[in-house]
Amino acid sequence: MLMTFFKGVEINIWSSNKINLLHPHLNQNGHVASHHTEFRNKLLGIPCAIVSCCFYSLWYITQAKMNAEYPSPHSSAALMSIMGAIQANIFTLCVERDWSQWKLGFNIRLLTVAYSGMVASGVVVVIIAWCIKKRGPLFVSVFNPLQLLLVDIAAYLMLEEKLYLGSVLGAVIIVCGLYTVLWGTAQELKKEVSVSAIRKHQRRV
Repeated sequence: MLMTFFKGVEINIWSSNKINLLHPHLNQNGHVASHHTEFRNKLLGIPCAIVSCCFYSLWYITQAKMNAEYPSPHSSAALMSIMGAIQANIFTLCVERDWSQWKLGFNIRLLTVAYSGMVASGVVVVIIAWCIKKRGPLFVSVFNPLQLLLVDIAAYLMLEEKLYLGSVLGAVIIVCGLYTVLWGTAQELKKEVSVSAIRKHQRRV
């Protein structure tokens, strides 16, 4: 949450003009948001980020329980994608009435829709369901903060977003926390293996 709540000073690693896939005709100073818009986005973004984390964790727990009753990640991912598409279309129809915004050309918007549908909703959901079935929801949720790190890197390199000190500190905390949890999980697995080996030896004796 440090990457969301704390910004800090701006860090400019790449001094030259960066690639902007959304607005390729704009340079580095071509798109500047006003302070009022930025403050309003923060007020809306912070509670949305908290709610997103809560619902994402709830989805992991629900997926773990569903795997016990319905151990088929491919069909469950297809059902979730269909229901999500229906809900997204209904919500978009209520919010966006300009039909020109629904058109997709050969640009970044088409690439975004294709990537979200095939990779994010198709491949990633199946892999997450399979990992939850094998290792449980806690192990899978550990890797969730890496998304924020990858998004910050991609936005800085390809969408002309600014990089701040809070993002760098948050990235360091994410990597350290991930390593700590994986190290603790490895130690627990070693203990479980040793305990099971001792029990097998005692049964044989």
